[in-house]
Amino acid sequence: MKVTIAGAGFYGSTLAQRIAEAGYASEVVLTDIVEGRPQGLALDLMQSRPLARFETRVTGTNTYPETAGSDICVITAGLPRKPGMSRMDLLETNARIVADVTRKLVAESPDTVLVVVSNPLDEMTALAAAVSGLPRSRVMGQAGMLDTARLRHFVAERLGVQTSEVRAMTLGSHGDTMVPVPSQTFVGDRPLTEVLDQASIDEIVQRTRDGGAEVVALLKTGSAYFAPAAAAENMVRAVADNTHEVQPVAAWVDGPYGIEGVYLGVPAVLGRGGVEDVVELDLAAAEVAALRAAGDAVRAKQHEVVALAL
Repeated sequence: MKVTIAGAGFYGSTLAQRIAEAGYASEVVLTDIVEGRPQGLALDLMQSRPLARFETRVTGTNTYPETAGSDICVITAGLPRKPGMSRMDLLETNARIVADVTRKLVAESPDTVLVVVSNPLDEMTALAAAVSGLPRSRVMGQAGMLDTARLRHFVAERLGVQTSEVRAMTLGSHGDTMVPVPSQTFVGDRPLTEVLDQASIDEIVQRTRDGGAEVVALLKTGSAYFAPAAAAENMVRAVADNTHEVQPVAAWVDGPYGIEGVYLGVPAVLGRGGVEDVVELDLAAAEVAALRAAGDAVRAKQHEVVALAL
């Protein structure tokens, strides 16, 4: 199993470490435009093998021939957010970067599964799918896994319980039209609505939507990478190990939930083929309406972004 990570910033290097230490990949390739950076990070990771007890080979490169034959490619390339910036502020710059990186990756690995994490996430996922020419099932974006982790954390913190006791689901876009799903959120066996009042739930939902911006504001430079890398690693593992797990990811939706023709955060079955199916949960009517509104909100923007690069 060979995994390439495009972009050797904090996110990409943390993801490389998580995948290497997990042990299911035989090789991880880090590629970046900064000369020496991916090579240095790869060497550092390789020297950690005796201590971290893994044998995955990590290599670094500034070109793409070394990525050939990758089973999975993760695109983290692009500019991070700065305080006060929205994900959409990155649109035109990151569109050019993601389009270029996608073409180079797929030229070397035409059978790969693409996992996109560059912002604005929903638009960059649609762009990568259009530019790559791959079946849409083999292109997905990492959003719901991260947002769901944030929701679980905030609920656990509010109630003073372990995160393992909280089950949750976050759908929709990775942004203002994110759709946290209280009807699918449980603490132990109890629905969230039985353990928290509506005002508290609304507060947690809003903090989940603002989760990335809160981290950016605190860091002052750069954006979140520990939790995002953990979320992406979960997706990579599901594809690599063909687990058929249901995970919330940005997938192509054309029919389920009454939504057509858009990349949107939905529950999806992940395996070696990428997104193997979209799962329709029994959502509350208001949640379905919010999910459809999210689809409408991002569809037009996705068309605009794709037009920029084609």
